[in-house]
Amino acid sequence: VQFSVETPDCLREEAVQQSGCVGPNASGLVIRDGAIPKPDSNAAAQDSLDGPSVEGSQDERIQSLPPRGGRGRIFSDVQEMAIVDMYGRSDSYRVATTQDNDEKESPKKKGGKDLDDLKKEVPLTEHKMSIEEVCRKYNTDIVQGLTNAKAAEYLARDGPNALTPPPTTPEWIKFCRQLFGGFSILLWIGAILCFLAYAIQAATEDEPAGDNLYLGIVLSAVVIITGCFSYFQEAKSSKIMESFKNMVPQQALVIREGEKLQINAEEVVAGDLVEVKGGDRIPADLRVISAHGCKVDNSSLTGESEPQTRSPDCTHDNPLETRNIAFFSTNCVEGTARGIVVCTGDRTVMGRIATLTSGLETGKTPIAKEIEHFIQIITGVAVFLGLSFFILSIILGYSWLEAVIFLIGIIVANVPEGLLATVTVCLTLTAKRMARKNCLVKNLEAVETLGSTSTICSDKTGTLTQNRMTVAHMWFDNQIHEADTTEDQSGTSFDKTSVTWVSLARVAILCNRAVFKAGQESLPILKRDVAGDASESALLKCIELSCGSVKAMRDKNKKVAEIPFNSTNKYQLSVHETEDTDDNHYLLVMKGAPERILERCSTIMVQGKEQPMDEEMKEAFQNAYLELGGLGERVLGFCHLFLPGDQYPKGFAFDTDDVNFRTDNLCFVGLMSMIDPPRAAVPDAVGKCRSAGIKVIMVTGDHPITAKAIAKGVGIISEGNETVEDIAARLNIPVSQVNPRDAKACVIHGSDLKDLSQEQMDEVLKNHTEIVFARTSPQQKLIIVEGCQRQGAIVAVTGDGVNDSPALKKADIGVAMGISGSDVSKQAADMILLDDNFASIVTGVEEGRLIFDNLKKSIAYTLTSNIPEITPFLFFILVNIPLPLGTITILCIDLGTDMVPAISLAYEAAESDIMKRQPRNPLRDKLVNERLISIAYGQIAGHLVRACPEKVKTDEATDRQAEQTRPKVCSSDTEGDGPSVSGSPAAVSVPADPPEAKPVAAASSMLDPVMTVPPAIETGLSGGNPGATPSWWFCAFPYGFLIFVYDEIRKLILRRNPGGMIQALGGFFAYFVIMAENGFLPSLLVGIRLNWDDRSNNDLEDSYGQQWVSHRFITLHLEPMSRGKSWGSPVTQTFFVSIVVVQWADVIICKTRRNSVFQQGMKNKILIFGLFLRDGFGRLPFLLPRNGRGPFECTH
Repeated sequence: VQFSVETPDCLREEAVQQSGCVGPNASGLVIRDGAIPKPDSNAAAQDSLDGPSVEGSQDERIQSLPPRGGRGRIFSDVQEMAIVDMYGRSDSYRVATTQDNDEKESPKKKGGKDLDDLKKEVPLTEHKMSIEEVCRKYNTDIVQGLTNAKAAEYLARDGPNALTPPPTTPEWIKFCRQLFGGFSILLWIGAILCFLAYAIQAATEDEPAGDNLYLGIVLSAVVIITGCFSYFQEAKSSKIMESFKNMVPQQALVIREGEKLQINAEEVVAGDLVEVKGGDRIPADLRVISAHGCKVDNSSLTGESEPQTRSPDCTHDNPLETRNIAFFSTNCVEGTARGIVVCTGDRTVMGRIATLTSGLETGKTPIAKEIEHFIQIITGVAVFLGLSFFILSIILGYSWLEAVIFLIGIIVANVPEGLLATVTVCLTLTAKRMARKNCLVKNLEAVETLGSTSTICSDKTGTLTQNRMTVAHMWFDNQIHEADTTEDQSGTSFDKTSVTWVSLARVAILCNRAVFKAGQESLPILKRDVAGDASESALLKCIELSCGSVKAMRDKNKKVAEIPFNSTNKYQLSVHETEDTDDNHYLLVMKGAPERILERCSTIMVQGKEQPMDEEMKEAFQNAYLELGGLGERVLGFCHLFLPGDQYPKGFAFDTDDVNFRTDNLCFVGLMSMIDPPRAAVPDAVGKCRSAGIKVIMVTGDHPITAKAIAKGVGIISEGNETVEDIAARLNIPVSQVNPRDAKACVIHGSDLKDLSQEQMDEVLKNHTEIVFARTSPQQKLIIVEGCQRQGAIVAVTGDGVNDSPALKKADIGVAMGISGSDVSKQAADMILLDDNFASIVTGVEEGRLIFDNLKKSIAYTLTSNIPEITPFLFFILVNIPLPLGTITILCIDLGTDMVPAISLAYEAAESDIMKRQPRNPLRDKLVNERLISIAYGQIAGHLVRACPEKVKTDEATDRQAEQTRPKVCSSDTEGDGPSVSGSPAAVSVPADPPEAKPVAAASSMLDPVMTVPPAIETGLSGGNPGATPSWWFCAFPYGFLIFVYDEIRKLILRRNPGGMIQALGGFFAYFVIMAENGFLPSLLVGIRLNWDDRSNNDLEDSYGQQWVSHRFITLHLEPMSRGKSWGSPVTQTFFVSIVVVQWADVIICKTRRNSVFQQGMKNKILIFGLFLRDGFGRLPFLLPRNGRGPFECTH
């Protein structure tokens, strides 16, 4: 736990004003030969260096400065930081600026925008012009403003001051895309064909079967329900421009012809003279010409939450960094200002970002590509087979109506009708599960995208760090101490009774405006809200923890005078009464930039005693300052002085405007440094990413030193890896002599990034595994994302400001911050981290990988029933045997028994190696690949086909045994050699098997023991009706058990899926066995279908010479397909039940991709529920009325 207050992404102006530095030198501290230079008194310019000026590029300037002894890298960083302005920023935090503003006349419409140009530059140069030049350029007057005629002319020329909305897609088109897109088309074609077939049957038959009608209705319902569900999910997608529109101010105060007018913000034009005050939203990009205590909130634009001062002075070449530009849609938080409008609408900086964001095209998500790939495969196979067998049926002599029904049957058998609903439900369930883990998913497909991520471009502040400024170290008594950041102060590493520490704590709290908000006394100190500056808030919590009540200390030391911090002095000063009422001395306390504080001190407190500030102590100060600055921490210096009572008696009138008291020859008491510390869970999360093969890149607007320190702290730059600067410092050679490929890590400055070509950018991303981008602009973040994508990476980007929205949208998955994120960033993102914690991204990665795994399992399981559904049609058409499975039965399997178990696999827990695998390659690792097809169609389904007809055997054997006890229902040739069958049960004789049938009968008899069900169990399961033959439920168990054992051995030994069909055709061996037992040998079955289906045929003869009447063989085996009875025969029922039973083993096999089921366990309660539910559905046909005769019975 650490002291905490909120702090921004990069160096905040106000914080720097309070601290005077970022690291050791925001104020320009450069050490040369042990000397500290005098500061430049001009606060509006960059801090200068003493001695000869160094010309050239930043790299040349840095290299020209001499290194310092053994502290090569730290000192090199300090030198780099020295070339900065007074805000602690170098000229690298920029968007490249053009020299001409004529480009602002480009067309407003998005289609006319050059996105490449938008990525490169902000065409704004007015900040470099004098006020008079700006007035001449826009034909305006600094007092009177524009004339009404000019304003009308400019409004007609430039258009309204508003962001151009992108073209929108009507809702009905979005709905139609969901209803008729992709996979749905195939089902619609099937439904239309079904309706067509039924219409033809109705026109040609007196009593048409209703199967085709029911099938068409079911298929249509599936498409409509799935389409509606998908549409309502997509309706929640981002509406980026609406969010930008909400940021546009509604009213503006302008001066025209000398009069102040309140007008609609859309009527503001370039050249208008505008006034703003605290609470107003800036109506356009303004060139500030006067300001009085004006501060603006640029957080929506730059990510900096600290208020930024506005003034007429140009303080930076970069328009985003200078003080004399106020930006459209930012808020004025205090003070007043007057400015000239230089850009309106789409030409503003905010407008350019909005146009860039809305103009970016986002590709399909990885999961969408995978599903499309799968749909193409299945659709192609289904249509090819359907048309092939349609043509073949016509050639073989079937009627065109029969051929159409064959085509429909093949398509329906190939297409997993319930798969789309299964995928959508699986994604939705995962999204809900992620929401409970602080990951709010806006786009369902983003769930899997995060799991495919190979590169994460993460913001620093608030994501990797706590977004709370914290006191980290203190230097007093010539020692650096680590601050105790625990509530119970159990981590204290220094003597709290030290007089020097007491003095340092007193200065830190008295020279401090931060206060705790009221009503929080019961809360822990670290969780209390503070009103005040980030740095002062950190000091407040630190002293409250260490020394007790700050309020009591302040009450005892009443403040009598104060000089607030300003950029010229770079210190804050206050004068207080002392605790001792009898003591007439006043206490002066001061804090600020360490070098500014040091130069006002003549003594230093060591071990509670003042001693002269000699060269030795200055050297100690310099070393401590460099060490703390090298850690990327912000450093403050503290000093005090007891004013002489004779010169400043009680009641002395201190004048803070014309200072009439002493402010030099003070006593230096120490340093305190602060940092936004990493979140506790981040290092472990980064480690998990690395083990999962994910590259984590830091992209921040903060200073390179701070960014590098945090990157090392969280593991983005791992221990032992060096940058080129580190190598150069270690070898004491120039950076230019270091081979960049020798450095695994690199820290890239924004100024360097803008000069890199695309090829150089690709080289950086390719050759370095650990990368930090510092001082980046919104356009540069977008360039980084595009560079990663060119490398073939699936990129996730985190962000919280409007400036992040282009990168968030361009990324494969954008992740916005739920707490600190702007509305625009949340709208542009696909996912929102509700706790702003990087560790939640890693959780999302794991969930994304899990859903991909589980979708593969669901698809594999769903496809296992395809072969048992297709092969009956193939044999039915090609070999002319009776059809054992109807189209309605197939739908019952796909939409009934298979749906819930397939969805339940979405609840399957992650396998142990899920976060140790490399990210999947989108080009190779497909959702549906050869290995999955081999296991679904070959290994599992092959066994399933083999098992199904075996189950029919029991029913047929039972039928044959029952025949011996029933009256005669068939006739025979009494003059031939065949047996005579009488009407008396005692007279029934069973013919001996012909010789050619003996091998078949022998194979059949070997299976009898495992297929036998005790009569008591059979009667109980059938509800007291022995004719229902519930032995069907048991006869498939051996096959399910065998394929389960086989798959476990495969996973244990091979750890891979075998290819090819495993005895897929062997399944029909049992079918011929069954038919042979009932008198129909294979040689007779081939080509028998037409006679079999002919209801008028009463003299069908089997291999024994027995003749079968039509109702006899229909009820015994299968009703004709042309009659289309859904549950019309024992064979149909048996085939259906056998699939239900064997799918028990299939779903257990599909539970895991790599692990054994015994490793994974059966902890998925939803899966167990689904298994029993599918069995309940499987029993439903036995309980439903059949053709008006009540529940199903096997009558003869």
